[in-house]
Amino acid sequence: MRSVVRSLRQLGRFAQHHAERHSQATRLFEQQNALIMCGSTSRSLCMLRRNGEISRFASPGVELMRSMFSTVAVDSIKDVGRGGPMVEYERRIASGELVDGDSFQVDTIQQLQRLYEELIENEEDCQLDRYKSSEKSGRLITQPSTYAPVKGLYLYGGVGTGKTMLMDLFYEQLPSNWRKKRIHFHDFMLNVHSRLQMHKGVSDPLDVVAAEISDEAIILCLDEFMVTDVADAMILNRLFRQLFSKGVILFSTSNRAPDKLYEGGLQRDLFLPFIDTLKERCIVHPIGSAVDYRQLGSAEQGFYFVGKHYSTLLKQKLQSLIGDEEPSPQTVEVIMGRKLQVSLGANGCAYFPFEDLCDRPLGAADYFGLFKKFHTLALDGVPKFGSSNRTAAYRFVTLIDVMYENKARLLCTAEAGPVGLFENIVTVAEAQKVSPRYSRSQKSDDPDLCVDNELGFAKDRTISRLTEINSREYLEDFEMRLRQQQQLPLQGLDNNGGDVVLA
Repeated sequence: MRSVVRSLRQLGRFAQHHAERHSQATRLFEQQNALIMCGSTSRSLCMLRRNGEISRFASPGVELMRSMFSTVAVDSIKDVGRGGPMVEYERRIASGELVDGDSFQVDTIQQLQRLYEELIENEEDCQLDRYKSSEKSGRLITQPSTYAPVKGLYLYGGVGTGKTMLMDLFYEQLPSNWRKKRIHFHDFMLNVHSRLQMHKGVSDPLDVVAAEISDEAIILCLDEFMVTDVADAMILNRLFRQLFSKGVILFSTSNRAPDKLYEGGLQRDLFLPFIDTLKERCIVHPIGSAVDYRQLGSAEQGFYFVGKHYSTLLKQKLQSLIGDEEPSPQTVEVIMGRKLQVSLGANGCAYFPFEDLCDRPLGAADYFGLFKKFHTLALDGVPKFGSSNRTAAYRFVTLIDVMYENKARLLCTAEAGPVGLFENIVTVAEAQKVSPRYSRSQKSDDPDLCVDNELGFAKDRTISRLTEINSREYLEDFEMRLRQQQQLPLQGLDNNGGDVVLA
């Protein structure tokens, strides 16, 4: 009976999505001839030519694809019945937007499909539709007073394995009238602390904040769940217990398994109950893949210059992006009345010496404020990291996280390539491989070797993102978005690869 009700609900949405499905069907027809030209129907891999370039196309067989295209009108109706992340994932592979995922990624898509279908089935019980809630309550939204009947998802795995892409894919399939929010974990916690400040003096400000968040979103998608701040660690259990009790369903991505969160942190024993809460309300799923898809782009491109002598060239490149406007010192408004001084800025581009951005007491809030005003950052003099500048390394990791989240452009000079910057940062396990007798209390023979678990794990993500940020694909996407925003002619990328080095 439930499946029948679910199908009726989904079919009810067909009229709403018909226009979008029709345009999608048109795109599929346009690709049919390209698929047929791929040759033998027995091949599972072929090459699809798009925009003058060859990209991979993966399918279970051209004959099957022919069948799908020949009945596209019927399939557009079936998709409403099926719907969700699985259909969209298959569509993107078929169109060449994605390379064929490995078995781990496919297994994860099945978990996303499970969550999607359970949300569809329990839409009313979860009070997902903000407008229906408004009709019942006489206000914009209401919140359930009990736990949701649907368990969330905690997805973790190595860097570049597609976690953020899969979260975005899932989020985009959710109906627009649902109470949902997708946000980076850094940004989410900044928002929580800002709200707590606003409700200072209330008997239980955390309960008020949880009520506000659950009013806005029942489905909460948090990307890059990583706990390094003791202030965050101490409130997470109470905050999420409140959120879960108000019906919130969490979907989170992370590089760390739940049991490894905040490992080695101050007063971690007070944080451990949160891990139990997380496991209770979410299905924990490891993505398992060893493929870093960010590394599959065209490396050795972009504006990453190795060597201090490139500082003048960096400023010249920045000025060429700015145009005729003269850069000058500027001030950026950050949350709670804070302000960030920008060394030089003009036309959406900002310049900082590394020390001004990462050797000062700045954090994610400052970096989010920076990228709300500037789309391009020129960072001069990134050093190799070790025990002597551990704090600066943490800030640099956060800076790259925020930059990546905001899809900004980076120009920089550095002492080494991305891998070389972090070669002195190791986890305890890595240190023990080098020296089996190593312990946390023991000093290393190398005075600049930094043994830090959180930083040791985070460095892989930063290296991966630095590589992608400087890939041709990323920069072309950036230019396309910038052109759409400014309605200006597309600028050509710098092809003078002799001055650009990526390790």
